[in-house]
Amino acid sequence: MKKYFLLFIVLISVLFTACTDDKETVDTKQVIKVGTSGGYFPFTYYENDVLKGFEIDVWNAIGKKLDKIIEFKTSKFSGLFGMLETKKIDTISNQITKTDARTEKYDFADAYVYDGAQIIVHEDNNEVTSLSDLKGKKVGVGLGTNYSQIIKEFDKNNEIEIITYDGNGFQNDVKLKRIDAYIEDRTSAVESIKKGKLPLKIVGSPLEVLVNAFPFLKSDNNVILNDVNTALDALRKSGELKAISQKWFKTDITEK
Repeated sequence: MKKYFLLFIVLISVLFTACTDDKETVDTKQVIKVGTSGGYFPFTYYENDVLKGFEIDVWNAIGKKLDKIIEFKTSKFSGLFGMLETKKIDTISNQITKTDARTEKYDFADAYVYDGAQIIVHEDNNEVTSLSDLKGKKVGVGLGTNYSQIIKEFDKNNEIEIITYDGNGFQNDVKLKRIDAYIEDRTSAVESIKKGKLPLKIVGSPLEVLVNAFPFLKSDNNVILNDVNTALDALRKSGELKAISQKWFKTDITEK
């Protein structure tokens, strides 16, 4: 009887140890917290309560390469940098353009998207093709984006009225001719106009080439940033990054 009792104790110990090891594996597997708006089609958006988009696919691929868990946290775009500052997230994935002001404040991973800032107007508007044509007119931009800065650097005399939106309400206002134009990245504008069958059009040449990357808080030892760069390099070399772009845009926006 004593022999069987000792055997029972050994079996319980083995099972407990195995369960503990499994739990520790899950608990210690690194989680990368990624902030995104979930409202920027086709990069990051909800469909039937499921988060989808180019950004989501890229991060899922990064997570697979690194064998890490990717946890998405959504917020309005205007709140994402605040979440980064308070360390509620590790980085932002929402087509964040590298600017001089941002690079002074944040460390950026390697660029993963190259795009262009474009003017979008109503399809009936044949007067606007450049920033000069926007003088005396109302132009919409997203709150927290770098598009207002592009206008201000050109418009030294404040002749263009900038209207800021916390979301993409500028599309509807141009559609209804409440404002004259809005500025957005070309890729998103093309896909949004196509999906919504909107009476809008892109005009003129790109106002600026946009180099987009994931921002991180500055650190002397930014392990996650280095890991992300390693994963992006692997995804680029394997063709997976290009394939994700082709899936969403029928073109490769991941190379210059």
